[in-house]
Amino acid sequence: MAEAEAQQRGGYAEDVSAERLAEIGLRFEVDGEIATITLDRPDKRNAQTFATWSALARIGESLPEQVRVVVVKGEGPSFSAGIDLRMFTPEGVPGQGSFSSAVKIGDAEFEQRIRQAQAGFLWLRRPEIVSIAAVQGHAIGAGFQLALACDLRIVADDVAFCMKEPALGLVPDLTGTKPLVELVGLAKAIDICLTARTVHADEAMRIGLVEKVVARGDLSQAVRDKAAELLSTNRDAAVATKRLLQGARSRTLEEQSVAEGLEQAARIKALFP
Repeated sequence: MAEAEAQQRGGYAEDVSAERLAEIGLRFEVDGEIATITLDRPDKRNAQTFATWSALARIGESLPEQVRVVVVKGEGPSFSAGIDLRMFTPEGVPGQGSFSSAVKIGDAEFEQRIRQAQAGFLWLRRPEIVSIAAVQGHAIGAGFQLALACDLRIVADDVAFCMKEPALGLVPDLTGTKPLVELVGLAKAIDICLTARTVHADEAMRIGLVEKVVARGDLSQAVRDKAAELLSTNRDAAVATKRLLQGARSRTLEEQSVAEGLEQAARIKALFP
């Protein structure tokens, strides 16, 4: 009974202990102002499940206040090969079920479960943090969307992005479509998604999908260097600036100017009380 109730809440959502995360295939570590989330199922190329998404959401909810930078990475040769293919089988993932069993809970409940999964990706955009995806090897489907959920993408030269969902009869529903269009434009996003083709490092850099490409062995150091740069600025000013940048696309120039003025007034008052 307890297991069934947990599944209805999105797959053991409440437990993000190190032991439970290890069972799911995740690690979560905090070192001062930097938090690191590691997809840790290298034998499965870090394939994701309902439990993965639920645990990501709980990590976001419980993130320590001192954290300013969140790094998302994958253990082993791939960042993430996407959805665990067992979710397409009748048997599904042990303890979590499958897509076919999930739809039987009813439309409203299934839509709620999708929103719970999306919550694991949405929090990575919060103004009070900067999220960095450190991506090597395959980043397919849900893996691609997890990278897109982050503010910055630093990638190894062997990266292979692919939005596989349309080839599987699905749509990308883990919050990846909006950032993809904003990064590369509508036409290029249509091309990438509707062909389900692979985007390699050189193209990803050229079209603005990533911020930096490095040799595979240099990826960890490049991410550490970027985190240090991000931490060198004033925290409150960084939060306010990210809020301004996030709102810029939806505002007119006049509206953005007003928003800038309000944020600056708040900052000056804080600096010179």
